[in-house]
Amino acid sequence: MPDHTAALDLDAFLEQVHSREHQMATGLPGGVGLPHARSEYVNRTSIAVGVAKYGHSLDFGAMDGPATLVLLMATPAQSFSEHLEVLATIARSLFKENFRESLRRAHDAEVIAELINSSLVFHDH
Repeated sequence: MPDHTAALDLDAFLEQVHSREHQMATGLPGGVGLPHARSEYVNRTSIAVGVAKYGHSLDFGAMDGPATLVLLMATPAQSFSEHLEVLATIARSLFKENFRESLRRAHDAEVIAELINSSLVFHDH
């Protein structure tokens, strides 16, 4: 069975994300956190999506308050242009309330993957 994990060393990658977050906050309007890092501990671009339980949130430094929707983006260290392109595309989608709410309401990994992938394909060149 093939290994579908994107992170070669999850703890090391998450430490890089934490360091990156201290350099510049990644909160977006609408209750969104978009932590991300390019890392030698990542072998392919991936996005993990999390939705906070009702009444809970995480502070990613957004002007309008904490996040209830978090997208963690991992990109290989050498993929600079891909990192920027995916980050910009996802951020554009996250500025749309209907996209954010669709992610918040999705309770199935396949639905979330379809929402993310269709967002990326729709903006692809």
